[in-house]
Amino acid sequence: MPARLLPVDPAAPDPGAIAEAAEVVVAGGLVAFPTETVYGLGADALNAAAVQRIFAAKGRPADNPLIVHVADPAEVEALTAALPETARLLMARCWPGPLTLVVPAAPQVPLVTRGGLDTVAVRMPAHPVALALIRAAGCPIAAPSANRSGRPSPTTARHVLADLGDAIDLVLDGGPTPVGVESTVLDLTTSPPSVLRPGGVAVETLRDLIGPVTLPPAGAPVLARAPGTRYRHYAPRARVVLVEAPPDRVGEAVAGTVRALWDRGLRVGVMVTEDHAAAVPSGAVVRVMGPRTDPAVVATRLFAQLRELDEAGLDAIVVEAIDERGLGRAVMDRLRRAAASAG
Repeated sequence: MPARLLPVDPAAPDPGAIAEAAEVVVAGGLVAFPTETVYGLGADALNAAAVQRIFAAKGRPADNPLIVHVADPAEVEALTAALPETARLLMARCWPGPLTLVVPAAPQVPLVTRGGLDTVAVRMPAHPVALALIRAAGCPIAAPSANRSGRPSPTTARHVLADLGDAIDLVLDGGPTPVGVESTVLDLTTSPPSVLRPGGVAVETLRDLIGPVTLPPAGAPVLARAPGTRYRHYAPRARVVLVEAPPDRVGEAVAGTVRALWDRGLRVGVMVTEDHAAAVPSGAVVRVMGPRTDPAVVATRLFAQLRELDEAGLDAIVVEAIDERGLGRAVMDRLRRAAASAG
């Protein structure tokens, strides 16, 4: 049976719709809901059977831990065996917001929720619908992105229904998500803390707040405790071809890549910034990501445009790389993973 779809005002969610969704969560069901980053697929984080349904619905490997969402920083105390002072500082400065903290797990957090690890990933989302749902359910909510594992993350309710419509119970439709890429995941069990996944809080911001943080070298294996990064991810069915070139050569490089793919008889789509849209050869299916100097705009359009071009039945999607500063680091992380895994 297809999931029920309940529209909600993202600024002032209807209490009736939230109560209905909370009843589903309390009963052990699955509810997709908007956060400021992407749509999440939520279940009671302390109900192992309900959490197992998330893994089954997504086709997610069991050793890939989930993020536990709370509605108040005080709720984290019950989820962790030890809360570092650095965590308290970041919670005070960055929550609610797109920052996930990896901390030692309390025994009451089921092993399935934490992927069998001794750590738990926690965050407080900055979205009225998400916060209202957590409060109404009266429990922390485990929620990875509400998509089939490996697919581009969902930034609209339509994306959720396309991937999971027959596998979940309810979707709260709060419109497009404002950030467009997932949260930053910061591991606080290492010294210095380690960024396991760049996301909605810039690495530069973290360094300003707490000092040194480390980033894995490009191409390094992803640690097991990094939610949502260990397996094929962010990939449309079409092959993603990432074009990286000096700023004054980007347009030429994109055009050359498109023509080379055409020479192989492939149907080609292109995602470029406003700065280089004019360089795309006529005949390609084009999506404009936004200004090259504004990675926040690019992030909001990233997954939706990958899905749009995929739905057009293309063989390849050529994507312009952007500068890895601020939110651009998160965009490039997603694009590199998509380019490495799409087939």
